[in-house]
Amino acid sequence: MIEVERLEKNYGFARALKGISFSVQKGEVIGFLGPNGAGKSTTMKILTGYLLPSGGRASVAGFDVVAQSLEVRRRIGYLPESTPLYAEMRVDDYLMFVAEIRGVPRDKRRSAIARAVELCALERVTGKNILELSKGYRQRVGLAQAIVHEPPVLILDEPTSGLDPNQIVEVRKLIERLGAEHTVVLSTHYLQEVEKSCSRVIIVNRGDIVADGTRDELVSRQPLGGLRARVRGPETQMLSQLGELLPGCPVTVLERSPDAVVYRIDVGAGSAPIEESLTRLVVKNGWDMLELQRERPSLEDVFRALTIGSEKEVAHA
Repeated sequence: MIEVERLEKNYGFARALKGISFSVQKGEVIGFLGPNGAGKSTTMKILTGYLLPSGGRASVAGFDVVAQSLEVRRRIGYLPESTPLYAEMRVDDYLMFVAEIRGVPRDKRRSAIARAVELCALERVTGKNILELSKGYRQRVGLAQAIVHEPPVLILDEPTSGLDPNQIVEVRKLIERLGAEHTVVLSTHYLQEVEKSCSRVIIVNRGDIVADGTRDELVSRQPLGGLRARVRGPETQMLSQLGELLPGCPVTVLERSPDAVVYRIDVGAGSAPIEESLTRLVVKNGWDMLELQRERPSLEDVFRALTIGSEKEVAHA
């Protein structure tokens, strides 16, 4: 549904995109991630026809975004970071207006609006002015305008930005439902949304793609982190002997109970295995090792490892 080949975008001497390439298949829900200034919004604006690329090419549903821009726009539903709403209009009037300018046939407009209203759970507010709505409902109206013409591709830029936790959950559930019927590209800073909603993740940093794969694929490439050990034995002696066995490795007591103590040993990601040495230490002292495991990395760990420091560099550029 989407093909991007060596896409570039320059703003004067600044290179926002440095020749990125990726493809999105029909029915995929893509999490498009990156720190501020990485090139996410620029990519989305090129795909939706708001910006011209400086080099490379991109197509949506087989149509070139430059040469066949109108055909591309007919097949895209776009929710930019700042939701485009006419606050003085009623919700139903606004959606009728959008359906008309989107080219929905007159005899199908009411059914198209009814579908969008149902999907976005707007039944209670269709007769209200948009100005009267909470930010969560305004965001739903923004999503409704993006799907009213039933486009095959949805591009959503920070759809939950500025919402409270309850509103975020509601919009996240809506995105999951939309993903069952549309190809979706979702840009967000909330990694929980990506883990719950997206079938694949693309991470952009400084105008380049630095990772592309499923959540499990990206996490599996990240070295394992610290050790978590649950030991039945005297805490003071355990801490002392851990200090001798692993000098320079911080040890934190996570939990104490009458039965055992849980320790976190920060051995560093990718360090040499020390599980056997640690087990020998416990057995030698006649203590009991009740649990021993490496901490598994998260998508946040992957993101930080690939992008750490970029936002500071952008701020000082």
